[in-house]
Amino acid sequence: MIPLRLFGLLIFATLLACGSAHADRRVALVIGNSAYKSAPKLTNPANDATLIGGMFKKAGFDSVDVRLDLSASEMRRMLREFAGRSRDADMAVIYYAGHGIELDGNNYLIPTDATLETDGDVLDETIPVERALFAVEPAKQLRLIILDACRDNPFAKTMKRTLASRAIGRGLAKVEPTSPNTMIAFAAKAGSTASDGDSRNSPFAAALVEHLPKPGLDLRKAFGFVRDDVLKTTGYKQEPYVYGSLGGDDVPLVVKPAATGPQANPQDAVRRDYELALQLATRDAWEAFLAAYPDGFYANLAKGQLKKIGAEETRVTAEQKAKAAEQEKARLIAERAQKAEQEKAAAAAKAAEEARIAAEKQKQIEQARAEAAEQQRKAAEAAAAKALAEKQAAEKAKAELAAKQAAEKAEQAAKPAADRQMPEVENQKVAALAPGPTSTLSAAELSKSVQSELRRVGCLSSSAESEWSSAAQRSLTLFNKYAGTKFDVKLASVDALDALKAKPGRVCPLVCNFGFKADGDQCVKITCRAGYRVNDDNECEKVQEKKPVATRENSRPRDDERKASESAPSKPQATGQVFCNSAGCRPVRQGCRLETWGANRAAGLMAGGGTSMIEVCN
Repeated sequence: MIPLRLFGLLIFATLLACGSAHADRRVALVIGNSAYKSAPKLTNPANDATLIGGMFKKAGFDSVDVRLDLSASEMRRMLREFAGRSRDADMAVIYYAGHGIELDGNNYLIPTDATLETDGDVLDETIPVERALFAVEPAKQLRLIILDACRDNPFAKTMKRTLASRAIGRGLAKVEPTSPNTMIAFAAKAGSTASDGDSRNSPFAAALVEHLPKPGLDLRKAFGFVRDDVLKTTGYKQEPYVYGSLGGDDVPLVVKPAATGPQANPQDAVRRDYELALQLATRDAWEAFLAAYPDGFYANLAKGQLKKIGAEETRVTAEQKAKAAEQEKARLIAERAQKAEQEKAAAAAKAAEEARIAAEKQKQIEQARAEAAEQQRKAAEAAAAKALAEKQAAEKAKAELAAKQAAEKAEQAAKPAADRQMPEVENQKVAALAPGPTSTLSAAELSKSVQSELRRVGCLSSSAESEWSSAAQRSLTLFNKYAGTKFDVKLASVDALDALKAKPGRVCPLVCNFGFKADGDQCVKITCRAGYRVNDDNECEKVQEKKPVATRENSRPRDDERKASESAPSKPQATGQVFCNSAGCRPVRQGCRLETWGANRAAGLMAGGGTSMIEVCN
C-alpha cells in the first residue's frame, strides 16, 4: 500500500508535469472594426488590429487570430470559438479596436452592421464586454482584455431615447473584474474619449507595440509606460487606464529567457511549487504542497493559506445559513403583510383612478377654454383686418380724388397762360399732340347726378331733379351722417359725386312703417296666415279666441259692433314702427319716432315703401 505522503507527492508531481507541459501556451484574439454601415468609417482600427496581431505573433503566441470588420453574428461566433481555445491556455488576450458605447453603467462593443436607431437596440445589436470576459475566463494564469474603443461615438448622438432616465455616457464606464488575475485596459480613462491620432495608428496602439512585448517586463509596468507615452503624445488630453489586479509576482507578456549559469538555488523549486499551488488556490493543492514540504518558510505560508480557505468556507456556510433564515423571515413577514398590502394597493389604485378622472375632466375644460379663446382671437383678427381694409380703401379713394382735383385745377390755371404765350398755330400743334381736356358738368347736370347717386345709396327717395332742393340737402346730410363725410349740403359738388360713386351699396338705412318689413332695398307688406295677425313687434302672432260669456242680455248689438270693428282696416300703431339700415331691422325705441326725408313723405307713409327715414328721440 502506498503511504499517504508518497501519494500526495505523486499527485503534486502530476500537477507540476501538466503545468510545465502548458506553461507557455498563450492565445490571442484581435478584432478591428472600421467599415461601419450606419456611421462614418474609422481609419485606424483596421490598421491598429493588424499591428497588434503582428506583435502577438512576434512575441511567440501559440494562436493569434486577427479579424477585421465583423458583424454582430461574426463577433459572437469568434468569441465562442476563442473561449474553447482559452480552456487549454495559461494566458488569453483579447484586443478590440472600434466603436464602443456605455448604457446605464454597462459597456458594449459595436459591430459594423449595427444601426442603433433607439437606445433599446443596444441590447440586440451590440456585444457586451462581459461576453469578452467570459471568453477569457478559462485561462489558468492571466486573462487580459485591451479595449481601444473609447472614441467619440456617433451613435450616441443620433439614437432616440425611449426612457428619459436612461443614461448614455461619454466614453466607457469603469469595470472591476470579479475573477482573479484579470486585467482590463482602456485606451482612455472611464468617462473620457480617445484620439485616433494623425498617423496610421492611434497613440494607444503605438505605445502598446512599444512596451508590451519587452521580455520579462511586468504588465503593470508596461501599461504604466504606455500611459506615459500616450499622455505626452496627446498633450495630456488622453490617459489610458487599467482595471483589475494581479498577484505579487511579475507577470510579463513575454517571458525573459533563462540565463545559463550556475545551478539554481534549491529553494527555487519550492518557490515554483508554492506559486503553482497559489494559482490553483484550492484546499487539495495546499494539502499536496504541505505533504511534499511539511516544514520551512513556504510550509508556514501554505498553512496560512489553508487557514484562509477554512475561514472562507466557514464564512460562506454562515452566510448561507443567515441568508436562508432571512428568506424565511421575509416569507413570514410577506404572508402577514400580504392582506394589508392588498388593501393598501386597492385604496391607492382607487385614488389614482379618481385622480385620473379628475385630471381628464380638467383637461377637457381647459381644452374647451382654449378652443373658445382661439375662436375669439380669430374673430377679432378678422374684424380688425376688415376694418383696416375698409379704412385703406377709403383713404385710397380720398387720395385719388384729391389728386384728380389738384390736377384739374393746375390744368385750368395753366391753360390761360399758355393761350397768351403760344400762337394759334402752336396751340393747334399742342392740341393735336396732347389729350383732350376732361369734360366738365354743368350745375344742373351735377345736381341731377349727385341726387341720382343719393337715391342709389338709399339716402333720397324722390326722383333726381336739376335743382338742388331742400330734399336733396337733407339727403346729403343723411349721407354725411352715415358715411362719415363732411360735404357742404348747400350745393352739389364734384367731391360729393365721387364719394357717392365710391360706395358700392346702400349707405342710409331703410326704414319701414308698421306692417312692412325690409326686403333688400324695398319695404314689403307683412302677410300673416289665417288666424294670425301682426303684433306690436311687427311679427305675426296667433289671434286669441275669446270664449263667449253667458248673459241674459241681447248680445246681437255687441256682435254686430265687433264684426264691424274687425272688418274695418287696422290703424297703424306708433309703437309698432320698425327701423332698418345696413345692419338689419329693429323696433323703434320707446320715446322715439321716425321722420321721413324727401318730398314724397305722405305717399311714402301710405304705401310703406322706399322712403328714407331717420329715428328721432326726444
